Formats: sequence, structure tokens, C-alpha cells
Amino acid sequence: MDIDLALLADAATIDGAGKLNILGIFDSIGGRQFPLKHGRLALVIRFTAGLEDAGSHDVLLRLSDPEGQEMVSLNGTIQLGPGPAAGGGRIRVPHILNLDGLVFQKPGTHVFDVSLDGEHSVTIPLRVQGAGPQVDGPVAQA
Repeated sequence: MDIDLALLADAATIDGAGKLNILGIFDSIGGRQFPLKHGRLALVIRFTAGLEDAGSHDVLLRLSDPEGQEMVSLNGTIQLGPGPAAGGGRIRVPHILNLDGLVFQKPGTHVFDVSLDGEHSVTIPLRVQGAGPQVDGPVAQA
């Protein structure tokens, strides 16, 4: 099993046909003062799996501050059935985790790390900026 898509957005949904809809993809936020409370962000992950991956898999999500201190840790299990035999037997399973009211104590690059079955799979960086000159791209306001 792999992760072929991992990002942060303002909102995301999965429709009845399994289509993933994403609004407002971002990799940085900013505010005037710290601690900075961010209203909501959607962590979007899409798992890909083959026939051999059917069964139960452990998923661990960890959010760390710029010094590597854990801010949030969530673990769970994903249960996958076998995919179709045609087309290589691969399935794609989107997952959305809405995180409300995250509080960032200081500016800097925070990271979301996702592990599958005890092995690191992907890192999603989030740059958190304070008030000041904008240097390299737009900042989503909290």
C-alpha cells in the first residue's frame, strides 16, 4: 500500500461516486500574532493498494512543530478489500481528515508525517508565518 496524494486544503469532500473534490490547496498560513489559531484545515490523503494489500493497515499521523516537538498524534486502522482484477488490481482510497482549531505556538515549518504499518510514508510541510513582509508566495490568512 502506498500514498499517491497528500496535501492540505481549506475543504475537501468525497462524492457518492468516490470522486475527490478539493478546495483551496495551500502549504502556508499566517497571522498577526502567536499563538496562532487556525480555524480548519483538511488533510487529504489518497491510499493506493493492490490485491496483495487487502486487509487491515495501521495509519499514524503526527504533526510536529519546527523543533520536532509533537503537537498532535492520531492513529487508526484502514480496512481494505481486494481491488478489481482488471487494470492491475489497484484501487485508490481517498481519505479526508478535518482538523479544527489547531494552535501554532510559533512561526516556522511544521510537518505532518504519515506512517503506514509502522513505516514512514509521506511528509507534508506547512509553513506558519507571522506578520511581516511576504517573501515567496501568497499566504492563507487564519
